[in-house]
Amino acid sequence: MQSGTSGGPGVRGSTRRSLIGATVGFFIGFGAVSLFGPTAQSFIKGMQLSPEQVGLLVAMPMLTGSLLRIPFGAWVDLNGGKTPFLVLLLASVVGIGGLYWMLLSLYPTHLTPEHYPWLLLFGALGGCGIATFSVGIGQVSYWFPKERQGKALSFYAGFGNTSPGLVAIVLPLIIAAGGLWVGYFVSLIIVLAGIGLYVALGFNAPYFQLRRRGTPQAQASAAAKTYGQELFPAPSISRALIDSAASWRTWPLVALYFTSFGGFLALTAWLPTFWGTFYRAPHWVALGLTAGFSLFSSLIRVPAGGWSDRFGGEKVAFAAYGLLLAGAVMMTLSQSFGMSAAGEVLVAAGMGIANAAVFKLVPHYVPDAVGGTAGWVGGLGALGGFVVPPILGHVAQTMGAIGYARGYAVYVVLAIASLLLTGLLYATPARRQPVEPPQGSTRTTARL
Repeated sequence: MQSGTSGGPGVRGSTRRSLIGATVGFFIGFGAVSLFGPTAQSFIKGMQLSPEQVGLLVAMPMLTGSLLRIPFGAWVDLNGGKTPFLVLLLASVVGIGGLYWMLLSLYPTHLTPEHYPWLLLFGALGGCGIATFSVGIGQVSYWFPKERQGKALSFYAGFGNTSPGLVAIVLPLIIAAGGLWVGYFVSLIIVLAGIGLYVALGFNAPYFQLRRRGTPQAQASAAAKTYGQELFPAPSISRALIDSAASWRTWPLVALYFTSFGGFLALTAWLPTFWGTFYRAPHWVALGLTAGFSLFSSLIRVPAGGWSDRFGGEKVAFAAYGLLLAGAVMMTLSQSFGMSAAGEVLVAAGMGIANAAVFKLVPHYVPDAVGGTAGWVGGLGALGGFVVPPILGHVAQTMGAIGYARGYAVYVVLAIASLLLTGLLYATPARRQPVEPPQGSTRTTARL
């Protein structure tokens, strides 16, 4: 990134510091995607959980992490982002702290199936950190001028998304050295340290700082422009959500993101169970494959944004969902470790590239309500991380061991549906030029 632009003598923070702060905050919050995945086998043994129960457990953090994206992303337009960011991270601390307390006092001999609802509750609270993504997107966007936002948001999303893969590697190492409860204790310390860094670096954009000091709206806008701010909150958040919901194109985009990003969340949580149960892979191999999937899918999203700019979001989406389809077929039919691993690579590439393509298509197809559309797409689309793991667990419980592979047929169906929906969007061109926002405001960028 270029050197940071200071907010000026009356404003705290800078573009660079705020980008780093938001990325750190999202990184530690998004790690909750892997809150249970690397430790699922320990809970299976200690509590005699069924595959369906495991699927629901690993998916629970994604429920709150997905649904809360919509209201908390909208909250950014009211105060700039720092308050909602901290509320989500502190809720995550409560969840991880609750898990630590349970394991410290109950694991392994006193942790019984009766404690399963408490695991779900604390997992839901821990997953609140996942919702920081939509908050950070808005906070970063308000700091950066339009010509630098693509690079800034790619940095934010690409590096922030790597945390589940790193958690899948580091958490088991800590658990192996000190036990299950130590793993969650260290996670708690890391999140608290990350919150401290975010507080020190993650300042709101100049407009919101000035408004908080009582500066009138018109004066705050004029002053913020002198500090380099170009984007300002929409006059009506509810209107943006209503208008975007009324556009039929919003809902195919939700479905596309459900497959790519929701599917990514689901597999990040489910893959350790799949590799360890179906192939009896050693614990470290299963976690390494999961971490590789998460890191590769996250990092390929950075250049994929440029590919979408160059070749068009629809063409890139077609290619991405084609890769996902090929990989899903391989994983569904394979009983070979090597073939399943190769399929996982294709699925990871397809999901990461598709995430960037959908990000490109949102303002293209719903130009009059970008912020609202992004709220629906980011919130409801990410629900795939909650919906898919229980389905995978149900198939495994119904069909037995082979069901762990056959369950990936759900991704075959989702990939085919996504290809058809991409074709539908491409066949119904949207208006190329967005309608100008009301005077005195500039439409916010997508919150995916």
